[in-house]
Amino acid sequence: MIRLATYNVEWFNALFDDDGQPLPDDQPSARYETTRGQQLAGLAQVFRALDADGVMIIEGPDTGSRRSTLRALERFAALYGLRTNRAVHGYASDSEQEIGFLYDPARLVVVHDPQSSPAVPRFDGRYRYDLDGDGVSEVITFSKPPLEMSVVTDTGTKLRLIGVHAKSKAAHGIRDEAEFARISVDNRRKQLAQCLWIRARAEAHLAAGDALVVMGDFNDGPGLDEYERLFGHSGVEIVMGIAGGQHLTDPHAEMALASRVGLTPTTARFWLAPQKRYFEALLDFIMVSPDLVGSDWRIWHPFNDPAISRELSDALLAASDHFPVTVDLKL
Repeated sequence: MIRLATYNVEWFNALFDDDGQPLPDDQPSARYETTRGQQLAGLAQVFRALDADGVMIIEGPDTGSRRSTLRALERFAALYGLRTNRAVHGYASDSEQEIGFLYDPARLVVVHDPQSSPAVPRFDGRYRYDLDGDGVSEVITFSKPPLEMSVVTDTGTKLRLIGVHAKSKAAHGIRDEAEFARISVDNRRKQLAQCLWIRARAEAHLAAGDALVVMGDFNDGPGLDEYERLFGHSGVEIVMGIAGGQHLTDPHAEMALASRVGLTPTTARFWLAPQKRYFEALLDFIMVSPDLVGSDWRIWHPFNDPAISRELSDALLAASDHFPVTVDLKL
């Protein structure tokens, strides 16, 4: 069995200096009313509890002229003695939020292995798609290109992994309702186009018979907002293959699809100041190909998972506004 996790760590980058050294001090982190030391200690406790062989880290530390995602992640792992102590990073983003993979080299051999074809370019390239149905294809790019990896387990099983941080649909800082609606619809189109691009790559792997895992933060979920009705499907449904073709499985997404007005699992918790309350959403997914179905999924939610201790619950709340998702692949 191999355990994989996806974990969006809120402003992980703010917990390191330019040399990639963690800063476990009493200075404020970018997380509300949390010090850097508290957030780092919480993250270390969560990583140990997950006991994953590989963790897809969303919003990982920055890579740039002075900073390195790899250096920061590996020094974080060394400081806290984590067995996931080797890191992989793909294409640098134009933000301070990178996609990285932290893994146990005793269990996995991992290589950044981007794919490309004439119809489906590499994720750091440009993809053309008619977003608004006017017969003219727009150019789509990723601000955070997905991380494509070739993985071989210690028993010789080969996997393809794609780490995703899809475009946010939120229209921030806009007061005019018409402008808010216009930008929200435009962001939704771009998010869906990115998901179509990911689905096209997934279909190529499925056609080749690859064992495939697509995981990360899709900034989307079945029934999440009113704009979904304008386009027919959520981005998550598109990547899963709801409309046809070989289906990728994520039971949390399927539960949300089956209960549009009922109970839905959640993976993220945000404070909404105008409403003075928390809002929860299902944003983080691990989708697996048909040959991997039958594995176990778990959302490490501090309030909804009765197996989580009070101490671990506090660590999860200090660590991030997202909660990790794990899957146990019975290979």
